[in-house]
Amino acid sequence: MAAQPQNEVTPAQAGLLFILGKQDGVLMGEAGAALDMGPAGISGLVDRSAAARLVERRADREDGRAWRVWLTPKGRTVLAQAKTDAAQINAALTDGFTSAEIDIVARWLTSIQDKFPRPSDE
Repeated sequence: MAAQPQNEVTPAQAGLLFILGKQDGVLMGEAGAALDMGPAGISGLVDRSAAARLVERRADREDGRAWRVWLTPKGRTVLAQAKTDAAQINAALTDGFTSAEIDIVARWLTSIQDKFPRPSDE
């Protein structure tokens, strides 16, 4: 994979930031499930994001074995830019299509995920 410029994040990191933007302090396992990643994948993603100072990992107060992930101030700034970037990309992708056409494509993509789920051991 090509290296990302210092001011950019990977798509996976952006996905994590979007999740934390909706629910900061989410359990690592919940973030992994939302991103369709197994424990090793989410652990590596959180490690890389923490190294970039986008997130921080804290032990859960009620379960010392569990970890929660929180946005840092830098992570909040990068999230705001990622939202702007995503809105621009979505506008370009949907330009020229009706809402009904976009709904059909969304339904088709969802059906692919339902028909071909990721194996549970990943």
